[in-house]
This record gives sequence, C-alpha cells and structure tokens, in this order.
Amino acid sequence: MAITKSAKKAIRQSSARRERNIVYKDNIKNFVKKFKSFILQKNNAEAKKILPKVYEAFDKAAKVGVIKKNNASRKKSRLTKMLDKKA
Repeated sequence: MAITKSAKKAIRQSSARRERNIVYKDNIKNFVKKFKSFILQKNNAEAKKILPKVYEAFDKAAKVGVIKKNNASRKKSRLTKMLDKKA
C-alpha cells in the first residue's frame, strides 16, 4: 500500500483515469461489434449508417489519448475495407 501522500494521490489519479479510459474503450467495442454484426448479416445499409459513429468513437478515444492516432486510423481503415469488400 502507498505510504507517501504523493503515492496515494497517484493511485487516486490512476484509478480515475482508468475508469474514464474504460468508457471510451467500451464505446469503441460496442460500436465495432454492432458494425461487424451488420456486416455478417449482409446488412450493408445499416453498417454504412453506423460507420460515422464508429469513426467518431475512434477519433474521440485518440483525441483524449486512450489509443494512439495511427491505431485509430488503422482500425477505421480496416473496417471501411471490410465494408467495401462485402458490398
């Protein structure tokens, strides 16, 4: 357990940041899961509708530093490629 005052504060900060980061990651996971399920069901119209929300989730996570910018770009590109392939 932390002894110094600064170590205790660091624990509080890291747990608060962790909770915040989990929200962004869960948001990404949920949208990607919906998107992939639409692709598997061959429902490309719904997949195209949800794609901007997927992009938004990735961009927001990259903006606040939960994931890196290139990571977000790579995943967005792969999802778009997946949609184009199935269309």
